[in-house]
Amino acid sequence: MIEYIERPLYIDRLKPFIGKSLIKVLIGQRRVGKSYLLMQLRDLIKKQSPDTQIIYINKEQHEFSKITNSEDLFLYLKENVKGNGNVALFIDEIQDIESFEITLRDLATRGNYDIYCTGSNANLLSSELATFLSGRYIEIKVFGLSYTEFLVFYNFQDSVATFQNYLKFGGLPYLINLNTEIQVAYEYLTSIYNTILLKDVVTRFKIRNVKFLEDLIAFLADNIGSIVSSKKISDYLKSQKINISPQVVIDYLGYLESSFLIFKVKRTGIEGKKIFEIGEKYFFEDIGIRNAIVGYKTSDIHKILENVVYLHLRMAGYSVTVGQEGNKEIDFIAQKAGEKIYVQVAYMLANEGTINREYGNLLEISDNFPKYVVTMDELTEISTYKGINRMHVKDFCLKMV
Repeated sequence: MIEYIERPLYIDRLKPFIGKSLIKVLIGQRRVGKSYLLMQLRDLIKKQSPDTQIIYINKEQHEFSKITNSEDLFLYLKENVKGNGNVALFIDEIQDIESFEITLRDLATRGNYDIYCTGSNANLLSSELATFLSGRYIEIKVFGLSYTEFLVFYNFQDSVATFQNYLKFGGLPYLINLNTEIQVAYEYLTSIYNTILLKDVVTRFKIRNVKFLEDLIAFLADNIGSIVSSKKISDYLKSQKINISPQVVIDYLGYLESSFLIFKVKRTGIEGKKIFEIGEKYFFEDIGIRNAIVGYKTSDIHKILENVVYLHLRMAGYSVTVGQEGNKEIDFIAQKAGEKIYVQVAYMLANEGTINREYGNLLEISDNFPKYVVTMDELTEISTYKGINRMHVKDFCLKMV
């Protein structure tokens, strides 16, 4: 068996569904580790159920290049599955098989197939699976390494310096095979970015204006954590002599979301259910890729921290919005299983004005759900002020899971 570094955050979520007829779909950006999770699951099933036949199809390997559509997939299985016993089927990058959902629907009704697949295109997977396999699949979102996983993968001790490396390089697992020279790491991250851009956006959505797409991504990378709208982006690009309509901007943003390069985070009322239709924040799936696109600058530290905290909340299973009430903003309202937390992110609480701003908006929230101010200030333990918890960002990323 291949040696793996365990990622229990995901394996534990999947274990209750092993052997069940539900189709298990791991979705996420390229190179976040979906393939290795698939192989871990394969080896786990081999150990637990040695009589189960294993069929493993990796669409990134040449030997499976002839499986291009649902019919090819069906014929491959017909030729390779022996007998009528239990079969564990693994398909890596399933979106590269046209109309895959037709065969999966058939297999899901047979009762002896335990199906796992990965994909790097949200729209394709969600639309096809929801249409053809409603009620027959579960979707697990896979992210790059959390800070906790980063420490385990690199065998690092937790420290401010280690956390700063996490902010700089991000969480793509393969980076452990490279040295920590920033130029080498960013060359690798740039190559992943280019692959996502070409395969998952330009080719799949037949993009012609690639230069505009790159300018749009650079704009988002430079404005993470800022409330933007398609009109604001369009107006900015016009100021750069790029004449693109807001509707085209909306379309391109959707393509980037679909490829898991970016996340769109909507604004909601802080205490009500109002959802704002215009203006949202955008964050990157991997902060290292963002840094490779526009460079890592210490002047951007607040933006980077906000991106990392957002990713951490999502990894922990929260749905996340930006809180807005008039001119008051809460960076993140995170909800999970009926629980809620409020989070403000600040680089340093350097003066009275910053302290009043970060604590003041939280103090005006009348409910009793936990509230946090997370910063890079030197803190040795959690402190509280009028019921609000104050933590170092790295400690928040270690404990709030």
